[in-house]
Amino acid sequence: MRGVVPSMFLGWWLVACCSLLACGDSGKAGDTSTSSATQVTSVSEPGTSAVSTAESTEGVTSTSGQVPTEAATGPVTTATPTTTDTPGTDTDTDTGPGDPSASETGFETGFDCVQTLQATVRDFRVEHPDFEDFTSETGLKGIVLATLGPDMKPVYAAAGPTAQTSGPDAFKQWYSNTPDTNIAFAVDLPLTEVNPGLFSFASDAFFPVDDQGWGNQGQPHNFHFTTEIHTTFNYQGGEVFTFIGDDDLWLFINGELAIDLGGVHPELSATVDLDAEADTLGIAIGGAYAMDIFHAERHTVDSNFRIDTSIQCFLIPG
Repeated sequence: MRGVVPSMFLGWWLVACCSLLACGDSGKAGDTSTSSATQVTSVSEPGTSAVSTAESTEGVTSTSGQVPTEAATGPVTTATPTTTDTPGTDTDTDTGPGDPSASETGFETGFDCVQTLQATVRDFRVEHPDFEDFTSETGLKGIVLATLGPDMKPVYAAAGPTAQTSGPDAFKQWYSNTPDTNIAFAVDLPLTEVNPGLFSFASDAFFPVDDQGWGNQGQPHNFHFTTEIHTTFNYQGGEVFTFIGDDDLWLFINGELAIDLGGVHPELSATVDLDAEADTLGIAIGGAYAMDIFHAERHTVDSNFRIDTSIQCFLIPG
């Protein structure tokens, strides 16, 4: 009997312990699952981004037949043509672009930093009235208004033609997919850290759609195209942005014109010091703000495109 009693007691004790452990593990697992689901929903909830970078490549397929991913990196790549418009409309109606209230710290949450700018390049025929027919040594400021339009496109300022453009109807085609007028391609522009804290994309032969679209049209390169970029960045203080190139280039930050290098011209440069222009641009350190870039290559025989910036973080949805 002395050998039997301990065995019975041991069996009862093991059953009781197993029951307690089972209850405790089940409760803990349930709590973890609920917390994880809530966190994911909060991060991915639509409208948390001031500007959707996916919109700039909506309907644009890559050379592999896939929609280009927002985290794409690497050398300049082009994509299969499309005739679907690529709007850049702000999807957040509660707060304006770069509203620091996006998080307690002022920085957008649920995003990954990248150093690749995603562009939509639209190829035009040489017969378009705004291409190859204009030239100058200094370009022309004031072709577009100082505030970006509600469709996230530059607004043509004049009622008719200017010394460098044929009029508002033709200009509207520059950054809108227009059947039988332009062909759109998705292109990645990787920024390389050339010095500590300085990132650059530089090309003195910027021809991203050579032998594509309408083709080179008797030229050694495909010269007649526009470039459109929509992104968002964290403003940390001390940043500058420089563009060097030809032809037209308009840079908007937080919807306000920061660089105006409009018109057909040889290689020109302009720099915006974000700290110096913070009040004009309506930006504050700690905020995430929209950056919208519009470029055009309108005349032979050169095509230069260079960006130098100390902006550390461009954002895409994570």
